[in-house]
Amino acid sequence: MIRLAMFGRAAFATQLMLLPFSSSFAHAAVTCGDTLSSLIPARSARADTGGNVMKRLMRQGGASRDAAVTKELLAGNLPTHLRRLTPVSINGTLSGGQKVEVTICVTPDYLAVGSDTNYVRIPLGLPAAARIADQFGFFLPTTRMVDAIYAQAAVRLAPSPMEPTNQMTTTDYLLRHNVKVNSMRALVSLLPEALTAGQKKDVVLSTRLTSKRGKVAIYGWHRTNGRPIQPLSTVHGAQYADYSHGVRLVSQTAFVNGKLQPLSQIISDPQLAVLVSSEGPMDVARLQTSLH
Repeated sequence: MIRLAMFGRAAFATQLMLLPFSSSFAHAAVTCGDTLSSLIPARSARADTGGNVMKRLMRQGGASRDAAVTKELLAGNLPTHLRRLTPVSINGTLSGGQKVEVTICVTPDYLAVGSDTNYVRIPLGLPAAARIADQFGFFLPTTRMVDAIYAQAAVRLAPSPMEPTNQMTTTDYLLRHNVKVNSMRALVSLLPEALTAGQKKDVVLSTRLTSKRGKVAIYGWHRTNGRPIQPLSTVHGAQYADYSHGVRLVSQTAFVNGKLQPLSQIISDPQLAVLVSSEGPMDVARLQTSLH
């Protein structure tokens, strides 16, 4: 059990106890149904494979590559298993003794272009990532969500850093890293829709972005001991994305004690926000929309 420090402002004066991520609460099991990913267009039978898409983009990077990949994704060219969302629950007890379980629904892996048999995980700059999340009906995660996702992942891959050179942002580098991740993932017999973590850093939403316009917030890449390699950082410009970055999506619909509730309401609530945000309440919808 973790006791969170009291926030200085009166609006955050409620104290909350966070319980371990594994739930012992008696709430009905939450299922993240297909309706939560229904805004993602169907993949056309004529859509190209991830490998072929990236071959065409070998000499492109940055905003140019992002634009091409965004066009593919918004047309539905992404694997089926990414549409099968996974529930991740965080439990807490309010200061009055009320037990609360917030369940978010997340993509089982990072955004990728292509088919179920030939796909490439794609790092994206913040504007492209935020635009895709908005149009698909999702949010980018917070750091606390990233921690919860790792804690509850069925598959935890060890990070596989590559040499930090000036080639880190190239298409060749991201393809090589994708091969490494696929090789590790292939050693696990679970299906692709099994929640997988540890393979990338996350592009995240953070209150820091309100004062650091033009920056991207990244966090995560957890080691096998559960500690992230990357603390929350806003060093890079918003368009920056290297091979180690990934974009995981969180449905804008969540559950509180098994009942549907917009995630935007949960994360703006002075009491509930602390379960899903280490930075306190935030207006995630407004923040994300402002980033693209």
